[in-house]
Amino acid sequence: MIHSLAGLPAFLSYFAVAIALCVVFLVFYIRAAPHEEFELIAHHGNSAAALALGMSLLGFALPLSSAIYHSADIVDCIIWGIVALLAQILAFYLARVGQPNLSRRIAERETAGALWLGFVSLTVGILSAACMSY
Repeated sequence: MIHSLAGLPAFLSYFAVAIALCVVFLVFYIRAAPHEEFELIAHHGNSAAALALGMSLLGFALPLSSAIYHSADIVDCIIWGIVALLAQILAFYLARVGQPNLSRRIAERETAGALWLGFVSLTVGILSAACMSY
């Protein structure tokens, strides 16, 4: 049993870094979006905002998991996590190029706009994860 737990310190370290990077992602992502996603979700029950934010978080977690798997150490993981964060912020702005009124549509509970943003985020996340696997 002790042998089974030999990797626990590394697991805890990488998991803590991953959670911290997810929180940092959410802070930066919410500041990039003109609409108040947590306000829309928590106080208005806006499922479009929850869908867009959730898919964007998943779009970030995909390359972050690749960074964890392929990194040489924690510092390398953090660097690639920041790269993944930047890629997701770029994805948000790219999604807005095709839909300039995207934030308004999400605030108005339009699921189509949320799905568009979510799928752009997931696509960028999948591509980022693949690129990190060098």
